[in-house]
Formats: sequence, C-alpha cells, structure tokens
Amino acid sequence: MPTIAVLSMKGGVGKTTLALGLASAAWNRHWRTLIVDLDPQANASMGVGLMDPALTVGDALADGRPGVAAEAIVPSTWGRGTYVLPSEPAVEHRVAEATPGSEQRLRTVLAGIGHRYELVVIDCPPSLGEMTRNALHAASQALVVTEPGYFALRGAQQAVEAIDLVRESSNRTLAAPTIVLNRMRSTVAEHRHRAQELRAYFDRQVSDVEIPERNAIAQAGGAGMPIHAWDSPAGRELSERFDTLLDRLFPGGMR
Repeated sequence: MPTIAVLSMKGGVGKTTLALGLASAAWNRHWRTLIVDLDPQANASMGVGLMDPALTVGDALADGRPGVAAEAIVPSTWGRGTYVLPSEPAVEHRVAEATPGSEQRLRTVLAGIGHRYELVVIDCPPSLGEMTRNALHAASQALVVTEPGYFALRGAQQAVEAIDLVRESSNRTLAAPTIVLNRMRSTVAEHRHRAQELRAYFDRQVSDVEIPERNAIAQAGGAGMPIHAWDSPAGRELSERFDTLLDRLFPGGMR
C-alpha cells in the first residue's frame, strides 16, 4: 500500500497541514484513505472531526498483535472513505522504550489491513524519536516539511540523514525523501533565499510544489473540512498545490 510518512524536526512548521492536505487530495479523488496520527497533539485526528476516540494508536501499539490497529480505526467526518487511526496526548508514554525490533511495531499492528486502502498518510510527531522511526519502517514515501527559515537547512539535513539510515538498514522499499517548503511567502526575500539554499544543497529532493501561507488552511481545519471542500480562492489555490504534490509523489499513478 502506498504509505506516506510526513515528518518535521520541530513543531509549528505545518506538518499536519501537509498530512491533511494530501489526505484531502485523496478525498477529492474518492480514494479510500487511512490517516494514521502518531503525534501526541492529535491535531490530525481533530482535523478530521475526531475529538474523543474510544481506542487510539497508542492502544494498538501497546497491544502489539498483528493487524490489531483495525480495532481502533474509525471513519472520519470527511466521508468518502477517509478513515483515521487516532492519537492521544499519552501515546508516547503508552509505548515501551526502544528495544531491538521495536521500530517495527507500527508495521506489525497495521499488518493485513493495507489492502483496504488506496493511500495511507502517517502524521509523525515533530521529532526523530521512536514514533517517527516506526513510521519510517512502515512507509514507502517520506515527506520532510520545513519552513523557509534560518534553521531550515540544518533541520532538513538531520531528517534526510535519519531517513537514509532507515532506507539503507531496514526498509529498502522506502523511497528517497522529498522536502516540501510550507508557509512560503514568495514576496519575502528571506523566504526566497532559504528556498534557494535548500535547493542548492538538496537539488531535486526539494519539491517544486511550495505551499503558501493562507488563512484558508486554519479555517478549513477549524471547520473539520478537507481543504478541497473549502470554497474560496485560497482554498482552490491550496487544493491545486496538494493535488500536484500527490501527483509528484506518485508520478506513475496509484498501484
């Protein structure tokens, strides 16, 4: 199953925005989609209308049986076959420390249910800790989200190094990572400079799709709606960007 792990080195860069934007692009195409929320802040869960889940990804990981995540997956309020494996604030505390093989826990609890979905999007915590390692071992694609700021290059370097280590050691099916600039303002010289800096270092690994800073993202999220359903000029602009980004991640089409 095509599985995208969306990660960042720190919070506040719009990582969940990217995860939900890709899920929204899939929603618009009527793809059966699963959003796996690994972030203890649970913003992705709340963004698809899930406020108080009975079971969470923490329950599934603590249980550890193959395929047990199916018991915690619920429909989102978006409809059109969009489902969520929700998170909770205590998710990291409910999972044991890293041990040999512990990076495979997410892959194990998702075993056998991938054929039910055309796309899986994993929203990682804003760090390279144990939960993100689990996401990278379950994923086929990795998306590094960064803002065009002073620390963008260093943060992207650390994330790409971590992804490459997983690719070389234990998940050979994981594709080379893609870096996406979020909250871009092309009229700001500093933003243009940082974007050029990233492209000079990473070349084609930096996506040509940049996500601009728009209020429509927060408005759609606050309303529990996919951005593709937010009828405004900014909503339509963002929808086109996420559509193109999804196409870039899967240039040969799905399956």
